[in-house]
Amino acid sequence: MLFSELGLSAELLRAVSDQGYSEPTPIQSQAIPVVLTGRDVLAGAQTGTGKTAGFTLPLLQLLSARKPVEGRRPVRALVLTPTRELAAQVGESVNTYGKHLPIKSGIIFGGVNINPQISMLRRGIDILVATPGRLLDHVNQRTLDLSQVEILVLDEADRMLDMGFIHDIRKVLALLPKQRQNLLFSATFSNEIKQLSDGLLNKPVLIEVARRNTASERVEQVVHLVDKNRKRELLSYLIGDGDWRQVLVFTRTKHGANRLAQQLEQDGLTAAAIHGNKSQGARTKALADFKKGSVRVLVATDIAARGLDIDQLPHVVNFELPNVPEDYVHRIGRTGRAGNEGEAISLVCVDEHKLLRDIERVLNKEVPKVRVKGFEPDPSVRAEPIQNGRGNGGARRTSSPSGQRRSDGARSGRPGGNRDSRPGAGRDSRPSGQRDGRPSSSRDGRPSGNRDSAASGNRDSRPAAGRDSRPGSSRDGRPAAGRDSRPGSGRDSRPQGQAPRRSGSGDKARSNSSRSHWGTMG
Repeated sequence: MLFSELGLSAELLRAVSDQGYSEPTPIQSQAIPVVLTGRDVLAGAQTGTGKTAGFTLPLLQLLSARKPVEGRRPVRALVLTPTRELAAQVGESVNTYGKHLPIKSGIIFGGVNINPQISMLRRGIDILVATPGRLLDHVNQRTLDLSQVEILVLDEADRMLDMGFIHDIRKVLALLPKQRQNLLFSATFSNEIKQLSDGLLNKPVLIEVARRNTASERVEQVVHLVDKNRKRELLSYLIGDGDWRQVLVFTRTKHGANRLAQQLEQDGLTAAAIHGNKSQGARTKALADFKKGSVRVLVATDIAARGLDIDQLPHVVNFELPNVPEDYVHRIGRTGRAGNEGEAISLVCVDEHKLLRDIERVLNKEVPKVRVKGFEPDPSVRAEPIQNGRGNGGARRTSSPSGQRRSDGARSGRPGGNRDSRPGAGRDSRPSGQRDGRPSSSRDGRPSGNRDSAASGNRDSRPAAGRDSRPGSSRDGRPAAGRDSRPGSGRDSRPQGQAPRRSGSGDKARSNSSRSHWGTMG
């Protein structure tokens, strides 16, 4: 089948030809004719199958064929994406294929100045590509009107649900006209996607190109069994020995991505890291340098790499396996795109054997395992629990300044063991935030006294970062029980770094103060 047989206009066919394409991919050949009829669509396709053009091409044709509303140009099509990178990719696709049409489009996402976006919206656009958070920011500031939207596209819907955007999506849906066309695209189908589609789509046409939750057939997958402390050494060896020029490497955490990129640089490999804590400018530059070859290794977290469109990317490496098996499918889908061959290598230590079994269960096949000579794992090493990463035990987790993670909120109110005994954790550098404003007390009602005691695990043996900078007073203004208000005799009067002294019985009391935790996107 050719693009010319799909019912697209001459302007669109010309733009497609300009890109060197003549034959559509399976998702394009199935989705484009259906979307052009105005039907709702539920489409499942692996990443890298061309699904972006599968909805941008018919969307452009539908809008160009319909007479726009009189007066100021309203938003007539809305494309929601989970990440900035994917929004930029979709926006680029709209511009590429719509360059011969009188259609205006725009992109809005967080992490950048909102004022240029406001100016763009005031000038009027037909197609808006947006991430949910920034979209709602504009709605709240009344700089965006969604009352004229004719077509809604949810791209990478499974990832949006994984990232917790379901509430934002519902808020957006409430702002849209009831009469509209809905297109839902997802790399994987799950029960959550089924529930979302049931409430969103009206008698949709189901298009499923790939088998459920399967990885690209063009990607050769292999597992290298190796000890955890030799993963970086093996990665550098593989890159050098194979003369890999372009490698995308996945880690679980932002801190891990930074650390690995620095270590690879020390090994003589040009590397850069992208994740949610990087500014949009830094992420854009790292990706551009990677695409043009000045950066050899791009180290990324799952969410930051979502939507990366890199032509002919030959190698993807799972430096650490994801805690959610479906994320493995998304990761290796970065290679083997657009008909090209690709290789996905996973460096697996003894701690990750269960994660590997879960992934193989999703793939419905066993991934070949290879021991690289000189890097064989030590059989005497025992598995240890994986303490970080999304999806671990269902707990939402957040990175500490030292890069380690802890789970959200000790719900029982008990101190979390010696979780913060590591240096520099700085857990108590902010107010402890008791709900009633009273000084924290132990369970038996006695003042908590010096919480720096050895009895509580020396949790605060690090210098106290100004936890109670006000002399001799608690947060509610009353004298602080058990604290010496005299100059030079207070808790923080000891020289910086000196171990805390044991006090009386008050030292044994533990604080029930609740701590605020928050999650950041990867």
